[in-house]
This record gives sequence, structure tokens and C-alpha cells, in this order.
Amino acid sequence: MSNKKLSLRSNQTVWHPCTQMKDHENFPPLEIKKGIGAWLYGQNGDRYLDTISSWWVNLFGHCNPRINTAIIDQLEKIEHVLLAGCTHEPVVLLSERLVKLTPGELGHCFYASDGASATEIALKMSFQYWQQCGFPAKKNFISLQNGYHGETLGALSVTDVPLFKQTYAPLLHPSITMPTPDWRQAINDETPYDCALRAAAALECYLEQYHADTAALILEPLVQGAIGMGMYHPVYLERARQLCDMYQVHLIADEIAVGFGRTGTMFACEQASIVPDFLCLAKGLSGGYLPLSVVMTTNDIYTAFYDDRISRAFLHSHSHSGNALACRAALATLDIFEQDDILTSNAVKAQLLNQYLQPLKTHPKVENFRNCGMIWAFDARDPVTGFANRFAQLGLGQQLLIRPIGRTVYIIPPYILEEDEMQLIAHGILQILDQLTIP
Repeated sequence: MSNKKLSLRSNQTVWHPCTQMKDHENFPPLEIKKGIGAWLYGQNGDRYLDTISSWWVNLFGHCNPRINTAIIDQLEKIEHVLLAGCTHEPVVLLSERLVKLTPGELGHCFYASDGASATEIALKMSFQYWQQCGFPAKKNFISLQNGYHGETLGALSVTDVPLFKQTYAPLLHPSITMPTPDWRQAINDETPYDCALRAAAALECYLEQYHADTAALILEPLVQGAIGMGMYHPVYLERARQLCDMYQVHLIADEIAVGFGRTGTMFACEQASIVPDFLCLAKGLSGGYLPLSVVMTTNDIYTAFYDDRISRAFLHSHSHSGNALACRAALATLDIFEQDDILTSNAVKAQLLNQYLQPLKTHPKVENFRNCGMIWAFDARDPVTGFANRFAQLGLGQQLLIRPIGRTVYIIPPYILEEDEMQLIAHGILQILDQLTIP
């Protein structure tokens, strides 16, 4: 084994995601040796609290013994088998449990490996449904300003983050962007409720004129993640569902980031009492252990593909679709939710962490402090150049792994946080803000 520093070896051979690799000349990647609970441990023995759940995927801590046990047990049975023409108990059990967890209309599960793949599946299903049901003009998709749905070409077509999208614009299918209900976009004295209704009115005007050409509206319910945790009132979801019904347009709920308790309820759509036509899930689905995503859809949509003709089938596949190990990890994750009454305990933890973060609300370097369930965020007021990198580096000095998005600092921690860890997060962020020079 080479004695060269691991980060240097990584820079020579690993192309890290969503990274300008030249930055690693000054900020080498953090060398992680192991993880236990909410903590990540470096090669030199230092430890860092994983305040962002390793890109929002980890729910119950690293090396969770209950999820470990489930995966080890499954290893003795079958690790993977193709899901075309075969099935296995973990994928059937997981599908049955997901159907029970969601409203009864969502009766069918199609599996993939990651969030962007789930977005692609939902878009393709929606398009093909309308083609097969006699609406060939319904080819267009609408999404929200500042929305993010992944970085494969189809998912990027309905994403509105210029940094990711501009380079590939010539390759993308055109899509229409509707005003965001993010309450940071409020004008005059609008409340979050008013802001959401104004955005919904714009959606209504568009659908009234162009519904015949529109296949689906895709959105992130309640929290728009990649743009910097933009949060909005659930009334927008209510109106979006009503309008999609009125104008025969599918509603795709991208709960890849916000599902599985992140917004306080198991699924964000519950807070508006709506059922989407497609529900995309990933990230926390396997507890952060293994790549797994799923698109849940209705019996009506499923039936449109059920036919003697192969050409009317949904001919989309992933080699590791419904992977048995990943499904066992997901089943163990759902067991923890149920057996430990996680949503109730999360509500208590959210209230406690809000108390410790209270000083941020009036901090002179902070604006737009916000919280939704187990997601917290604020925007730095007039940030210095290179703010995100500087904040992240100072965070390591406070034992915090934290990764701002632009000028937005966010916390999406594992659900196993203890009170002393909450205090560490709050104290550490305040220390970092004091160390930064923000004019």
C-alpha cells in the first residue's frame, strides 16, 4: 500500500463530484477512515459531526448496527438478481410497505439506483402515458424556478440551477419554468401563504392556456434543496394538485431529498394532504447505505402500460434495479422508523435544536433563518468572496462537516443527534460566523 497521503492519491485518480478539482490544491479532500453514529473519523484520528448527513442520505447514523445486521443477513441469501423476469422477497416486502406508507392511489413501485434516475423514469412514464392514452400533443414539462431534479439530461431539462444547466443547454429538452413559491421571493409585506398563492396564480394562467401541450408539473415539495433550501407554504401544493386535476396534467413530487421525515412528516406531500401522480424517492430510502431509488405511481398510470403488446410496456431498465441488499437496508430503515417512533422523537429534537439555534435569528451576519422539520438554513448577509469554502474549512476546526450552497448554510443532520451534539452545532456555527469578516 502506498505511503503517499490519501488525499493526494485521490486527487491523482478520483474525479470528485460537483467539484472544481483545482480547488483541492488548496483544500484537499477530507480523508475519512470510518464513521460511527453521527460522526466521521479522519485518518489522523480527528472527528467531524456529519451535519449534512453525507449529502442528505444518512438517517440513522454511520454503521448503524440494525441496518448492518440486515445487510449481513441478506448477504447469506442473495446479493442481487435481475428484476426483469425474476423477483425476490426484499423487493416485494419493500414495495408492500411503501404502498402502505403512502396514500392508496400509489400502488406500484419502479426501482432504480439514484435520484436523477427516478426523475428520468417519472418524466418518461408521464410522456408515454399521454402518448398511449390519445394525447400526443402532451410532450412538455413545467417545473419551478430554482428547482433541482438531478443532472442526467432529462432531469437537467427540468432543473433551474444555471451553474449546472448552462453548459449542457444545447442537449436539453426545452421546459417551462414557473415562479417559485419560496417565501424569500416575497414582495412588499407578503406572508409565505400569500407568496405561495401568487406563484400558484401564475401556474394557473399558464395551464389555462397551454395545458393541451403539457404532460406534467414536477416540483420539490416544501423545500427546494440545491438552490439553498428554499422553503414554501403547503398551500402551493394544494393549488398545484387542484390545477393539475383541472387541466389533466400529471403532478410529479420529487421527494428525493425531502422524503422520509426530513420535513417533519414521513412525506412532505402529507402536509398539503395531496397525492401526486408520481412520487420519486431516494437518498434516505436505504438509510444512506446503498444506492436505491423508486418511483411510485397510480393504478391508472400502471394500467395504461398493461397490454399484450411489448411496445406499450415501460421499456426502461437498470442493471441493479431493486437490488436485494439495498432493499434489505431500506426495510431495516423503515423498521427503525416504526419501532422507535422516529417522527415523534424528531419533533422533540427539532424543537430543542431550534432553541439552541435561536441566536442565529437575530445575528447581524444572518438573514432568512428558516426551519422545516429536520432541515435548517440561513443566508449569509453580504458574504465574502469564497464564502462557502471558507465556511466549510472553518467548520472542520469546530468539528463540523458542513457544506454551504453559495451563501446558504444548512443543517440536515442524522436523526440520532444527542443534545450535546446539537449544542456543538449551534456553538460551532456561531464561532465560524465570528471568525468570518463579512462587511
